[in-house]
Amino acid sequence: MENDPLLEGLDVYIVGGAVRDALLGFEPGDRDWVVVGSTPEQLLDRGFIPVGADFPVFLHPQTKEEFALARTERKTGRGYKGFTFYTGHDVSLLDDLNRRDLTINAMARKPDGVLIDPLGGSQDIAEHRLQHVGPAFEEDPVRILRLARFAARFTDFSVAPSTVALCRRMVAIGEVDALVAERVWQELARALMSEQPSRFFDVLIECEALPVVLPGFVWTRQLAQQLDAMANTESATLPAMFATAMFESPAREALAKQLRAPTDCAQWAKLLPVVYSHCQRDPALKTAEAAAEIWQLITVADGVRRPERLHALVSTACGLLDAPSDELCELLTAGVSVKAGEIAKPLQAAGAQVISQAVSEARRGAIEARLKALRGDGDDPNV
Repeated sequence: MENDPLLEGLDVYIVGGAVRDALLGFEPGDRDWVVVGSTPEQLLDRGFIPVGADFPVFLHPQTKEEFALARTERKTGRGYKGFTFYTGHDVSLLDDLNRRDLTINAMARKPDGVLIDPLGGSQDIAEHRLQHVGPAFEEDPVRILRLARFAARFTDFSVAPSTVALCRRMVAIGEVDALVAERVWQELARALMSEQPSRFFDVLIECEALPVVLPGFVWTRQLAQQLDAMANTESATLPAMFATAMFESPAREALAKQLRAPTDCAQWAKLLPVVYSHCQRDPALKTAEAAAEIWQLITVADGVRRPERLHALVSTACGLLDAPSDELCELLTAGVSVKAGEIAKPLQAAGAQVISQAVSEARRGAIEARLKALRGDGDDPNV
């Protein structure tokens, strides 16, 4: 990139996350660039592709990396959209860095690798501290969510007391009330897939923002431990993590709707408590009763059409119970493995209701037979 002819004569810097992650020893992700002392016309003349809706951002025609003109912001209203931007050629790199959220995100590198760190981001990295850049932090409520999300990602970083105090002031003056669902969900989803998701909620509690951001949300230390235990495991899909986070909250369905959570996440949040209650029951019930309950679980969770999701729900629920799931999963498999077409074929003339009843009875029978085999008091026809 240092010898890129498209950049010749431009004052450009790598900024933000790529600089931070390199200093932390992580593999840097996508690089973002800032261009100082230039104009949109100059970038267009060089072949850069405009993509920014609110302020001038361009894609490099070959690398597709983002190049944004250095800018300043002025608060004009509430919320993260209440800004006007200025991108004149007189905006300096320091002006641009000063508008950023945290010091660890307010560093830059020249194309030749020289670090530019006027705000002490590298020192805060060395001291494992999350600290706001300046008073402008309080102009954008999304920054509280980003702060909490970075705490979930960088688990050994503490939040500076002055930053906590500023966040509390933002809550007190109502700035957090202007958050929109899409941005809350975006940061929550990323936090749930971080190294220690519980820290996201803990920081929001410390900043007194959680009741505003997630009204009706219930958070317990046990839930925090369970969520963190799930993180970074094979079962830690976003729907499973979201459902686990919402598990103690009676308002889980309302919260999913408020957040405009994806359908699979909302369905998981609704189904996990139902599956959990089934997993609590003793499978050593009378065989017929247990078989009927397991078939009911399959029906409620749409397990015939979505057996993989049902197995994942059972695994998650049993994880919350600290109980094994293998036996119950065997019973579920027995039920959904019945070939409905073979049962329906000789009953075509009898009608749909008769066929449906016959299939249900066959599925319950398969579950009951497997139950007997597991208990050792009957022959399993599948063995």
